[in-house]
Amino acid sequence: MHESDTTPVTVIGLGRMGAALAAAFLARGHATTVWNRSAGKADALVRDGAIVAPTPAAAIAASPVVVVCVADYDAVRDLLEPEAGLLAGRVLVNLTSGTPDQAREAAAWTDRRGIDYLDGAIMAVPPGIGRPETLIFYGGSQAVFEAYEPTLRALGGAATHLGADPGVALLHDLALLGMLWTSTAGYLHALALVGTAGVTPAQFLPFAAAWFEHVLAPDLAATAAEVAGGDYATDVSSLAVNARAMDHLIHAGRAAGVGAGVLEPIQALLDRHVADGHGDESLAGLIERFKPPAAVVG
Repeated sequence: MHESDTTPVTVIGLGRMGAALAAAFLARGHATTVWNRSAGKADALVRDGAIVAPTPAAAIAASPVVVVCVADYDAVRDLLEPEAGLLAGRVLVNLTSGTPDQAREAAAWTDRRGIDYLDGAIMAVPPGIGRPETLIFYGGSQAVFEAYEPTLRALGGAATHLGADPGVALLHDLALLGMLWTSTAGYLHALALVGTAGVTPAQFLPFAAAWFEHVLAPDLAATAAEVAGGDYATDVSSLAVNARAMDHLIHAGRAAGVGAGVLEPIQALLDRHVADGHGDESLAGLIERFKPPAAVVG
């Protein structure tokens, strides 16, 4: 492996993310071939040195590494199924959003056709592509990842291989997105709540940032340790205490005309777990409400 790697690459799909991927390869000196259903989307890339292939087949034939980033896995299959013979012996890197099961099905399809395959998840928005800190997860063959790691680092310097399971990258992607969506929803509810007293988002921001930095972020490690050990005993803040506080929050919001849709499912989880005898445990104990049922042995 060499940091000066300039392996020729092909990028199929030039939406916002696909175009950013192609631009990052060009910026690192890779001969870059592109294809998109709407050829006009390649104009800016062509000015930077990209070559537009007239067909998916021509795009695949141009490079040993083919990166695909399209709307969904059905689109991936529709585009690549007719070109399976050309893909054989090449490396296919799929950075399309989807589910872990879809990634595993795609890997099985490529394995039957002799295609080296990596399934990835981009943990950034298009402007972040190519930065040293940008994280992109990969699942699939360790050997393939190691062979092409310098090429892939053109897209994100924090490229990380998570294991042989081709679905593991999207599993991590969705897990982190779940944290993003629920945290953002909670933040927006907080802004709406304090806004009823005339507090502006700018005024509330320092308190929200400090709360995250000094309370929420440090608690991640403690929660992980509790979950790993299965011990939810606490003398700090019990589920029962939090359930009462949640009730206060929802009532205060309703009194001010603020919707509680984002909070009511959490309140229901807290109430059920407390009712089942876990009121003295920590918040980490709620994971038992999310875990799949234990497998029956025998």
